[in-house]
Amino acid sequence: MSEFAQHYIGRPACPRGTAGIGLSAGPLPAPDRAASGLPAARRWMIVAAALTLGLAACGRAPTDDVLRGGVLARTDLHRTTELPPASIRSVARKDAGWRLIYHPAAAPADAEQKAAAALCLLEKNRPTRIDLLPMSAPEDDPGARMIDVICG
Repeated sequence: MSEFAQHYIGRPACPRGTAGIGLSAGPLPAPDRAASGLPAARRWMIVAAALTLGLAACGRAPTDDVLRGGVLARTDLHRTTELPPASIRSVARKDAGWRLIYHPAAAPADAEQKAAAALCLLEKNRPTRIDLLPMSAPEDDPGARMIDVICG
């Protein structure tokens, strides 16, 4: 019989407390600790925190927000005005209605009325007033016009 066989015959294949033949890995981990060395309660707190953060990220989508007047925030206001895209500079919901900045040279003749009707229709109202406002910086976009649309 070889020296190797003589040495290992009669011994258990992997005695408790060793990782393999001839290598000692020390005692086995306690039942309440994982290979990472963290106590079970600590592991569960980490898992719970990760789960909470994961679920918090699954909240309602920002596109469910509603502007004043019942208009969904995901509405493409530029397209809603029914004006050519090249003519529209800005569309915004204001306290008293809508503010539209557009370029009349690139828009049809009845652009203000069409845009006012389309924007007020989002609120299921009719336009009651269209106010022409002075531009705060007319040199930034020469020829642009700013209007406020009041729906009622």
